[in-house]
Amino acid sequence: MIFESHAHYDDKKFDSDRDGLLASLAAHGIGQVINVGSDFEACQKTLALTEQYGFLYGALGIHPSDVSDLTEDALQWISQKTQLPKIVAIGEIGLDYYWEKDSEAQRTQRFWFCRQMELARETGLPVIIHSREAAEDTLKLMQGIHAEEIPGVIHCFSYSLEMAKAWLNMGYYIGIGGVVTFHNAKKLKEVATQIPLERILLETDCPYLSPEPNRGKRNSSLNLPYVAQEIARLRQVSVEEVIEATAENARRLFPKAAPCENHSAQ
Repeated sequence: MIFESHAHYDDKKFDSDRDGLLASLAAHGIGQVINVGSDFEACQKTLALTEQYGFLYGALGIHPSDVSDLTEDALQWISQKTQLPKIVAIGEIGLDYYWEKDSEAQRTQRFWFCRQMELARETGLPVIIHSREAAEDTLKLMQGIHAEEIPGVIHCFSYSLEMAKAWLNMGYYIGIGGVVTFHNAKKLKEVATQIPLERILLETDCPYLSPEPNRGKRNSSLNLPYVAQEIARLRQVSVEEVIEATAENARRLFPKAAPCENHSAQ
């Protein structure tokens, strides 16, 4: 079964068919799913989804684009909720300079990234890191706080092989999704080919970033076989090997996400 390491089923784009879609995943070879928080409302909805679906786990954190209103009280709430058995990570957290060009706002992102990394250290949970057009600052910040002591994944990886190796040296995993199927994704294809299979996680970031042949449409975990097939093609291995290895990788990184026997609601 495929392990979906990064989804946003709390998103409004799933409001019309969320229950039916999630109920269909097992029949399409999708096992466990981690739903990842991005703002406070998304974190609350993630908690509700983990209670409803036995196969769905949660990550709680505030996306860099939403940290302007983040407070210590909100972090304390997240800290308390991490004690729940189905909350398996802090995320998604990080830096995003694509949307935010203002230097003061970028400093705010760096402050809350550090603070949420420390929260992960305090709670003993791994992190799910978002980094967009901020490779150098992300790496420097992580080096400065000894992030090699905090396990995690660089989600939706978009940088060079050299940057991937820098994070691999810190013990991090690399999240690969639908972009790897794009014809012009040369850097990501190189990363998917060259890094150890034991350090790759499959993800969608749904409802965003649908792979070929569904590019431009709403994404879902049902598209993960396309990602696995492309990685298998690039590495010249079987799709089954990719699926099994990446699922084992995810279970290693997220030990609270224990295998479940079925997809029934709790």
